[in-house]
Amino acid sequence: MLSFLKTATTAATTLALGATLATAAFADPYEPYKGETLVVNFPAHPHYDAVMKVLPEFTKETGIAVEVDQLQYLKMREKQTLELTKNKGDYDLIAYVVFSKADYVFADQLENLARFYMNPKLADPSYEPEDLIDGYVANIGIAGGKKGYLPGPTGSLFGVPFGSETSILGYRKDIFEKHGLTVPTTYDEMLALACKIPELEEGMGGLSSRAASGHHASHAFLLHLAPLGGRVFDDAWNPIVNNEAGIKAAEALKTIVDCGPEGAKTFGFAEAGAAFLQGKTAMFLDSTVFAGQVNNPDKSQVVGKVDWAPHPMGTRKGSQTGGFGIAIPKNAQNKEAAFLLMQWLTSKKADKLIALAGGNPSRYSTHEDADVNAKFPHMKTFGEALKNADPDWRPIIPVWGKINADLGTTLSKVLTEDLDIKEALDGVAERTKAVMEEAGYYTWQ
Repeated sequence: MLSFLKTATTAATTLALGATLATAAFADPYEPYKGETLVVNFPAHPHYDAVMKVLPEFTKETGIAVEVDQLQYLKMREKQTLELTKNKGDYDLIAYVVFSKADYVFADQLENLARFYMNPKLADPSYEPEDLIDGYVANIGIAGGKKGYLPGPTGSLFGVPFGSETSILGYRKDIFEKHGLTVPTTYDEMLALACKIPELEEGMGGLSSRAASGHHASHAFLLHLAPLGGRVFDDAWNPIVNNEAGIKAAEALKTIVDCGPEGAKTFGFAEAGAAFLQGKTAMFLDSTVFAGQVNNPDKSQVVGKVDWAPHPMGTRKGSQTGGFGIAIPKNAQNKEAAFLLMQWLTSKKADKLIALAGGNPSRYSTHEDADVNAKFPHMKTFGEALKNADPDWRPIIPVWGKINADLGTTLSKVLTEDLDIKEALDGVAERTKAVMEEAGYYTWQ
């Protein structure tokens, strides 16, 4: 009898232990956080408009509520500057524009994400981080490596790309077919076409570009500097924006603007895009975020007439990287739940859902997905272009804002007042050197 009871007890214990192990194996990682409300700060931006359509699915799956404070991105930056200095912040997760990475990391205001990805109770083993677009991760998320803002042995991850962008060439396929033109794959071909098209189509510009004084002119110049072999600094932080590659980039921008549509010298991003949408120019080279407007009949007069190609090659292939990422503030009050939201939003499943809703994918697999390509055929081309996304096309350092403003103002004088290009860039390099010296970049030289 005792033997029977011992055997029965052992069996019951084994069954109970097995049930406990089975329960543990299939535990719901969201269970400890159900009922919590996360407060997030997102920009008013097409990608995040798409996110808002998908976000309720997160709450449905996890039981975690999300309250969104969505602001115009410059106002978002102002609000974050105040929020991140509090002892306890109101935001559990923030979206940030790429050039804020340097400021936030330098001020120790963002969580290093390593400890979250190391936590087996939080980190999803099927997340596949290697599927995230390399150039976006490097540009948006990593700090502390080479030059302080690029990957390297000392680099750490502080954010994940979410609403990131690269540069892409849009072109009027009907105009190209009409005149037997070949889609440009090199800078020489693109610049030649930019000035040939106005001769073929009366009243039409060749290529629409930003050019307005300040950050628009600077952005347009940098768009050409990287593929034409240039950089703003060498590895010792000496300004080299005025070298041969810099001069070629400025000459390319001036050629594009001179052969552009009426008013091109004053175009910002919105004006350059509008000229393309209104059929006033045959090509447009800028951010992928623009693509969502092209086939919208409420905004576009060129519906069904546009196709896409990778950013043309100069001495190297290199398209821009920019846009937004998401991060957990150091002063967030619900960090683990915030990480779960970050991980969910950038998962393969959510990335596809957001793409289908009109957002910018952060993963290679989403660009190759059959459903996504059926709805947005250009995504496959964008995925190919992203293999050449250059995380160092502009420096992401705390003093960049001041240098960028000077570069853009000076380049505007090249475009509108015919200021000599070499003289203009020499002046920028000299003033940049002074800014860098004051900031301490030559302390170790």
